[in-house]
Amino acid sequence: MIVSLPKAKEYLRIDTDAEDDIVRKLLRSAEQLCMDVARLNADEFKACGAIAKTAVLYTVGYLYEHRDAADHKTLTITLRSLLMGIRRESF
Repeated sequence: MIVSLPKAKEYLRIDTDAEDDIVRKLLRSAEQLCMDVARLNADEFKACGAIAKTAVLYTVGYLYEHRDAADHKTLTITLRSLLMGIRRESF
């Protein structure tokens, strides 16, 4: 994963280990969603560095805070804007 569990927990301000499983799952989902929106494979996405990490942290934060009622369309549109600089134009 491009963002470590401790870094994600720091970003989410989680001090305990009680939610580690959910944060791991959200991290995997967030990274895959960001790669899909950017139309990049894992190696290409990791090579984007800070932009990719920021997008994953934003996504995991959104998914964590809105886990009961996430608006995935809005999230995807926001990610398109965030990742526009690294997004592949076509498949």
